Amino acid sequence: MEKRRLGKTGFDVSVLGFGGGPVGFLETDHREVTDILNTLLDRGVNLIDTAAVYVGSEEAIGTAVSHRRAEYVLVSKCGRAMDGLDGEAWSATMIGQTVDRALRRLKTDHLDVMLLHSCDLETLKKGEALGALAKARDAGKLRFYGYSGDNEAAVYAAGLDEVAVIETSVNICDQANIDHLLPLALQNNIGVLAKRPIANAAWRTAEEQRGMYVNYAQTYSERLARMTIAPADLGYAGDAAAAWPEIALRFTLSQPGVTTAIVGTTQLANVGRNLDVAAKGPLPKDQVDALRAAFHRAESASGETWPAQT
Repeated sequence: MEKRRLGKTGFDVSVLGFGGGPVGFLETDHREVTDILNTLLDRGVNLIDTAAVYVGSEEAIGTAVSHRRAEYVLVSKCGRAMDGLDGEAWSATMIGQTVDRALRRLKTDHLDVMLLHSCDLETLKKGEALGALAKARDAGKLRFYGYSGDNEAAVYAAGLDEVAVIETSVNICDQANIDHLLPLALQNNIGVLAKRPIANAAWRTAEEQRGMYVNYAQTYSERLARMTIAPADLGYAGDAAAAWPEIALRFTLSQPGVTTAIVGTTQLANVGRNLDVAAKGPLPKDQVDALRAAFHRAESASGETWPAQT
């Protein structure tokens, strides 16, 4: 498994990371989560991403692999108001309590990275939320902190010295951050975790989408249709639906500045396929260029700016 340096953290992390959203939202059986995560760790995946709002995810991860804590970089996200905790969203009280609860649920004495979970630009500029993370870091509860989000807020975060990691949308149908964020992240040595790297399977029909993915997938599906590009245009023969997952993941991993692509799955059968795709490395430059050009043509023709989906 290829590894890349996660910016100023100094961690060397796998290019494929585990996204803990689906196992929480889709109420995956803990035994299956255990099989998935231990298989990934055995195969060299060493970054696990979750969040306080992924209901059940932190507990499932803690149960599954806390006994292997030294083998992975652990990322969670916080800041939103949560039942059972005091304080308003993005307040120091809420963030401090969410960090403490994450440690209990994940069965660990520290988080490697904690991210603010998509607060707006105004909240970032106030500084209270980032200050709460700094306090948690100084107390030894986490090692590094940063921001999860997109567009102007992510660009602002990338300009802050204390931000070490940003999680942001990068995929074939979501390219705004490639132009505006990734160059700055590279310049400032910030690790970048790419969320939604396979564009929520935008090539699927609406009937094939489910749960937490539906709203994002609709926008991505509309964009992909307007891009009027198919796997055959990139030299892939056979079933387009089978080719798209590989094209999409390798496209994301081809972008300069992306450290890790976060992929969530609830099925052990998908793990091997994702690992095999990641092992193929970045797409050839001509394919990347074709997908970039298709996106910009479609965006221009729409008469609108296509921002990243937060």
